[in-house]
Amino acid sequence: MIFQGQRRLPAISDFKSLKKFLKSDLVYGIIVDFQLAEIGDIIEEFRNNHKKVLVHIDMIHGLTPDEFGAIHLIQNHHVDGIISIKPKVIMTAKKRKVIAMQRIFLRDSLSFNKSLDFVSRSKPDCVEVLPAISGELLRTIKRSVQIPLFCGGLISSEEQIQDCFDSGADGITVSNSTLWSNEKGL
Repeated sequence: MIFQGQRRLPAISDFKSLKKFLKSDLVYGIIVDFQLAEIGDIIEEFRNNHKKVLVHIDMIHGLTPDEFGAIHLIQNHHVDGIISIKPKVIMTAKKRKVIAMQRIFLRDSLSFNKSLDFVSRSKPDCVEVLPAISGELLRTIKRSVQIPLFCGGLISSEEQIQDCFDSGADGITVSNSTLWSNEKGL
């Protein structure tokens, strides 16, 4: 089971959220919207607190989001995983044996079909669908990709999270720290 069964992945984009995450029982977290100069210290904080770190390579300022940027994160920072929209980055992460999460954006039928093609070529460990959706479209994607599926983006309530889970999502990515966990442990 990916992420040791953790179904909610915090997207950490500031130091206040980082401090809250480090005090939580959650193990996996995603670094987004930081500067390249900051991530070494942030990753060290993850390690010092026995946390696993995924880096959204496309959202780190000053880091080129390509295969060489991925290699930098893996070799120099020993990240546990990489998130990207780019199939070559995902393939690099897979080759280097770190978790590879392919992010796909659904805007229309064309982006839907292109995204499914990218996923079939890059063979990620899991997929993140943005914006978070539920219902038949999510079930269709789940059947098509046949790998763990996460919903992210524009998540604002427990009801929305439950709809994603009820539609077949294996997990969610969420920046709102009040939604990182709930009383049911989901």
